[in-house]
Amino acid sequence: MRQIIIEPTENPKVMKFVADYNLIPGSLELDRNSDISKIPMAQHLFNYPFVERIFITANFIAIAKQDLVDWEFVVESLKDIIEDELTANPRIYLQKNQEVHQIYAEMTPNPAVMKFVSTLNLLEGFVEVKTKEDAVEIPLAKAIYDEFDFTKEVFISDNFVAVTKKVDVEWHEVMVTMKAFIEKYLQDGGKVSAVQPQKHENPVENLINREYTETEQKISDILTEYVAPAVEGDGGKISLMEYDAKTKTAKMLLQGACSGCPSSTATLKGGIENILKQFLPDLVENVEAVNG
Repeated sequence: MRQIIIEPTENPKVMKFVADYNLIPGSLELDRNSDISKIPMAQHLFNYPFVERIFITANFIAIAKQDLVDWEFVVESLKDIIEDELTANPRIYLQKNQEVHQIYAEMTPNPAVMKFVSTLNLLEGFVEVKTKEDAVEIPLAKAIYDEFDFTKEVFISDNFVAVTKKVDVEWHEVMVTMKAFIEKYLQDGGKVSAVQPQKHENPVENLINREYTETEQKISDILTEYVAPAVEGDGGKISLMEYDAKTKTAKMLLQGACSGCPSSTATLKGGIENILKQFLPDLVENVEAVNG
């Protein structure tokens, strides 16, 4: 029998039922209009008329109820149902016909770039498409170019798509439509890429056919640990492209939302350059950007 821990939340209408393992990749939000034909747990929970919504992510299930009942009278019954269902079907996603791609949009520091994030992984690595002609072997990018003529560039990495627009349209005019299009494309089983994505470990391997020197490796390691997570969170990619020992200058390859971003220079000088100077004071004095 699976053991569930009951945890109250700050919202008195919502109670969490926490398991000791991950239940589902990504997340799943259900209400009484959702298709729950392949999710037995949801069917049983919605048999209670006071259950309004069910949210499943990571290692817990959150249930929102109506005000007509108090938790003390129903929480144990709900807990029993969840424990029984998880004993029979430990992984929620195995109960569904297909994985659910839910997409949400995020602004990035680059006003020309919008980041569309999926609840499921799209690639193990990344691909970057600079023109419509280059999108032939990247079906998701090609579909975006074909549907939206204002698309300038497409960058796909891990669980997100970063789209760079042309200047003749504003994101508030087209963001919702593009979000819905990408979500439907993925949910319908559309292919993301027909080419092998580049690996995050060495994203400039196709640009420079050489091994990093000892100094370059030190710089790259610091970028990977202290800089890359924040940059990737904004829909971009940053990598060491070249190091000039004479001028102590590190040249960075900027891709995705970082490429051409108005704030990228300030970020390089105000943030990344200071970090590298702090960790490698004898090696780095300047940082320069090379847009991918």
